[in-house]
Amino acid sequence: MSETALDAAFFIRWMTAAAASIDREADRLTELDSPIGDADHGSNMQRGFAAVRKLLETAAPQTPGAVLTAAGRQLISTVGGASGPLYGTLLRRAGKVLGDAERVTPAELNAALAAGVDAVSQLGGAAPGDKTMLDALVPAVGAGAAFDAAAAAAAEGALATVPLQARKGRASYLGERSIGHQDPGATSSALLFAALAEAAK
Repeated sequence: MSETALDAAFFIRWMTAAAASIDREADRLTELDSPIGDADHGSNMQRGFAAVRKLLETAAPQTPGAVLTAAGRQLISTVGGASGPLYGTLLRRAGKVLGDAERVTPAELNAALAAGVDAVSQLGGAAPGDKTMLDALVPAVGAGAAFDAAAAAAAEGALATVPLQARKGRASYLGERSIGHQDPGATSSALLFAALAEAAK
């Protein structure tokens, strides 16, 4: 898989798979968000990715970068709370790094996503270990260009948020009571990378 070129159709497939996965898991994301957040992460993400899927069906961008940029913009305009700007920043920055290339390699995608993760970190002021989406995103991009490895690392990272005390975001207001709960943002981030691995199959 390492040097396969990925075109716009692949990226549309990825976003469509992510939308389907978020749709399936929306109730679980909201369940995770209930004790430590506003109990709306699932519905917010579901609405955002449904809008992304609809946009890509009608507007079909022609390059990988354009797909991610369009998806990011759509998430910022349709997802409430902090998730919209954070996910939107991740995808828009990655899309910008990919530029106008008609095809990109998995290694180039990995580098673009790493730049997106850096942008998320700057925007939210969080770091790995703060019990946020970065606990899934950082290990995922650290796993390199193999999508299955990235998906596994993201899933492990999301699980590893359970014993952590939240230091950023809404959950941080709870202090020690945030311990023992899996972070919903890390969980939805893991779904995004699982969808990437699925799109590659």
